[in-house]
Amino acid sequence: MWGFYFDQLMASLPLFYKGLGMTVAVSALSLVGGTIIGVMAGIFRANSGSFMSRLLSIYVDFMRGTPFLVQVFIIFFILPEVGLHLEAFEAAVFSLTLYSGAYICEIVSAAIQAVPPGQAEACRSLGHTWRQTMWLVILPQALRMALPSLVGQYVLLIKDSSIVSVIGVTDITRAGWLTVQRIPEGVMVFGLVGLMYFLVCFPLIQISNRLEKRYSTGELKL
Repeated sequence: MWGFYFDQLMASLPLFYKGLGMTVAVSALSLVGGTIIGVMAGIFRANSGSFMSRLLSIYVDFMRGTPFLVQVFIIFFILPEVGLHLEAFEAAVFSLTLYSGAYICEIVSAAIQAVPPGQAEACRSLGHTWRQTMWLVILPQALRMALPSLVGQYVLLIKDSSIVSVIGVTDITRAGWLTVQRIPEGVMVFGLVGLMYFLVCFPLIQISNRLEKRYSTGELKL
């Protein structure tokens, strides 16, 4: 019987490959969008006490304080009620981008605040503007410190992308649910699902470990 189920599972591999491509696409687009939002928001968030920092704290607290599943439902089911209609793929990327952006914002903000304040003071004494100080001196050091955490966050982003299957996105997880309806061997089917996620995430985990190790020794080479 297991041999029969295994043959059926192998016949379903095209669906899993499609799901793998969808997972990579959703994760990659959300990674880029979330990084852009997170870095820009983190710069302003680091300026504690400012109006922009307080405004961003509302965004960060909401995204981190509510389940990602609820956020997906709000974007996919509630936004159409106010005239904003998104397809399942668009809603998945949009929700995952906002969600990951909040976490990346906190990572970048903490890294910026970890840079010794004397460096900003030295830049001001040399006549540099705030923008020059941030982009040429503070941010490069902050991103260097934040790299291990950022890569770790990217791994979490890929795993969190499995939730978008609930709105009909045919990712790896949904491919597993569709397959298990025909092959009643959950261990075999979702073992393959777990293996595919592992193959995507493992290289990033290794990069994160390597960056963390080299950062702790004062290096940052890949």
